Amino acid sequence: MSTSDVLVVKSRLRDYEVVFTKDWAADLSRQADGAYFLVDRRVWELYQVSLRPLVPEGRLLLVDATEEQKTLERCYGLIEDLAARRIRRNQALVAVGGGILQDITAFIATILFRGVRWLFCPTTLLAQADSCVGSKSSLNLGKYKNLLGTFNPPAVIWIDGAFLETLPIEALKSGIGEILHFYLVAGHEAAQELADEYDTLLANPRGLLDHVRRSLLIKKRVVEIDEFDQGERNLLNYGHTFGHAIETLTNYAVSHGQAVTLGMDLANFLSVRYGYLSRESCDALHRLLEKNLPRVTIREEQLDELLGILGRDKKNTDSGVTCILTDGPGAMRKVRLPLDGTLKASLAEYFRAA
Repeated sequence: MSTSDVLVVKSRLRDYEVVFTKDWAADLSRQADGAYFLVDRRVWELYQVSLRPLVPEGRLLLVDATEEQKTLERCYGLIEDLAARRIRRNQALVAVGGGILQDITAFIATILFRGVRWLFCPTTLLAQADSCVGSKSSLNLGKYKNLLGTFNPPAVIWIDGAFLETLPIEALKSGIGEILHFYLVAGHEAAQELADEYDTLLANPRGLLDHVRRSLLIKKRVVEIDEFDQGERNLLNYGHTFGHAIETLTNYAVSHGQAVTLGMDLANFLSVRYGYLSRESCDALHRLLEKNLPRVTIREEQLDELLGILGRDKKNTDSGVTCILTDGPGAMRKVRLPLDGTLKASLAEYFRAA
């Protein structure tokens, strides 16, 4: 792909571009003059030869990209650091990293001077194929995952397949989980294509760029209809309600995208239990997802804790859990399930079989 391959995302806040590039460093040098850089520490270690000439002296803030960094306290510390370096309203922030860097930078850019321009160079498959589009930032508040956040799109996003070649296998599997999720929500036949190519793509991750583009086209369509999550965008939570709970239960030992894969498989199982999906369709979807399912054991004695986490999910407004179940690929439905013995028994049956 060349730098002329651009997606324009329409936003009620401001339109923004996703640029597929073969030279992310050159693009950054042209558009990030005088900016402050928030960079994943691991990315800096891998790419500092390319990044160092782009970053003005005193304008680099390194961030450890862990879930524990997505807090108000961490953002406050970074804002204090920026203020001490005398950042000005007309200076931009550049995030170089994955979704955690995106969340932190977007949130800071929203509240600093009541809003500064920010730019994003996503370096993980998950961020390239999903989170870079949609305007959301999300911070954790204690035990509550993604409870805080804003809508604030970057001015421009640069996607370069070169970053995929230095990702660990688990990070690739995480991104693949989100891509499969978009394909199934949209009823896209590429889900089976991706499953069939799974091992080849893990060995040659640049081949995932086409899937990144297709995934973003699906998300672009949805967010342009429902940018602020009031209707159709809710359907993108397929797999996420249960996935987020599994992440929290395992203290993030399971990566986000693989937790979503497990969440989709669980949502499909519950869809059979509640009469929306046939057993045959559920089995076919399980075979499609199987290679990307994480190796995790949820014991029966953990189910009460899991139900408690589900009850704390930010999407819930009463004692039930709001989630997306399915009639099949391309046919998602928003339902509210009581947090009761019936749900607990279904969860126990699923995890015993798993």
